Amino acid sequence: QVQLVESGGGLVQPGGSLRLSCAASGRIFSIYVMGWYRQAPGKQRELVATIATGGSTNYADSVKGRFTISRDNGKNTVYLQMNSLKPEDTAVYYCNLRQVPFNYWGQGTQVTVSS
Repeated sequence: QVQLVESGGGLVQPGGSLRLSCAASGRIFSIYVMGWYRQAPGKQRELVATIATGGSTNYADSVKGRFTISRDNGKNTVYLQMNSLKPEDTAVYYCNLRQVPFNYWGQGTQVTVSS
C-alpha cells in the first residue's frame, strides 16, 4: 500500500504562483510515474502533468509554459510549480502515483485563483 500526502494549495490572485508538494510513503517500487490531476466543479478529472522515474515529463496543453513538475526520488516527493495562474486553473488538485499494476491517489488540495 502507498500513501500520498499533498500540501501547498490555497487562494491566490490571477497571475500569482503556488507550489504543490506530494510525499509518497509505503511500498514504493523503483520504477513509477508520479503526477498531478485536477477536477473543477462539474467537470471530469483531467491530467495536469506527469513525471517518470527517469525524469521525462508530460503536460496538458493548457498549462505548458506556466507549470513545472519535478520530483525528488530520494524523498519520493513530486512538486508542481504553478506560475501565471488563471481563474480557470481553479480546481481540486490530486496527486497520483502509478506503479504497475497499481494506481494511487492523494486526498486532493484546493487551488482557488480569484481576485
